[in-house]
Amino acid sequence: MSASPEACCGAGDCTSPLLPGAPRLTQARCELLREIRIVDEYGDQRSISIPAERPLTIFVDKRELVTLMTLGQRPEMLVLGYLLNQRLIDRVQEVESVTVDWDVGAAAVRTHAGLPDLAARTAHRVVTTGCGQGTVFGDAMTQLDCIRLPDSRVARIRQGTLHRMLETMRQQDSIHRRAGSVHGCALFRGAEMLSFVEDVGRHNAIDTIAGWMALHGIEGGDKAFYTTGRLTSEMVMKSAQLGVPIIVSRNGVTAMGHELASRLGMTLFGRAANRHFLCYTGMERFDSEPEPQRTPVRVVAG
Repeated sequence: MSASPEACCGAGDCTSPLLPGAPRLTQARCELLREIRIVDEYGDQRSISIPAERPLTIFVDKRELVTLMTLGQRPEMLVLGYLLNQRLIDRVQEVESVTVDWDVGAAAVRTHAGLPDLAARTAHRVVTTGCGQGTVFGDAMTQLDCIRLPDSRVARIRQGTLHRMLETMRQQDSIHRRAGSVHGCALFRGAEMLSFVEDVGRHNAIDTIAGWMALHGIEGGDKAFYTTGRLTSEMVMKSAQLGVPIIVSRNGVTAMGHELASRLGMTLFGRAANRHFLCYTGMERFDSEPEPQRTPVRVVAG
């Protein structure tokens, strides 16, 4: 279930060229679903599929960093995105290679020059509400004031585009549709879906997309994220770090997620499904095309 390092994206989309100096990556694969026998409410026995959650321990230059619980769909992208979003590296070119071996559940990261002060930079962790317990190293929040997102003249979304995004996600073949118990994240440019990832935690899914974006040099200013999970402070922060100013969620928003998005000038859509949604923040980026009001049907007693 492992492979030797080679220069390939390993993210299911190799149409975009890799950045010069991109790290060598394995293309480790594993079973995403596991079949089990169950008994239902009618007393019938049958087989169903469930997501195959597994641990992945990340080692940086032979030093153990963290263990992530993951589905394992694109582990090399996950590792790169995690290092970037934790601000342990600034560019993927700092990494020489990422080697994932599912036989031992480990990802070996080799850097070109080492990561200075790694122990001090990873000492303070905040356990987040991410499924599978995501972590955010302490100084990540303090760097938000340095983030500058494109203004509303550059980054906008029309209601019709939002509807097409939601229809794309409704039709997307997914592990969640077959087995449940996972979250999905997608990166959109307009109504075009560029990348889609599922994992046991929404934070893992967005980290994986972050790794894919960084490896291909894809900017976030004209993009939008879609997530099946709630819009927590962690999800807002990760999207902002990637320069993506618009997030759409099938779920709702937490108070801290709302506060951070307002502070950063981000646009948040929640409870978004079919043609329904709520725009929580950043209305200045949204070109509304209101649905016609439905006239209530009056029932006349006969």
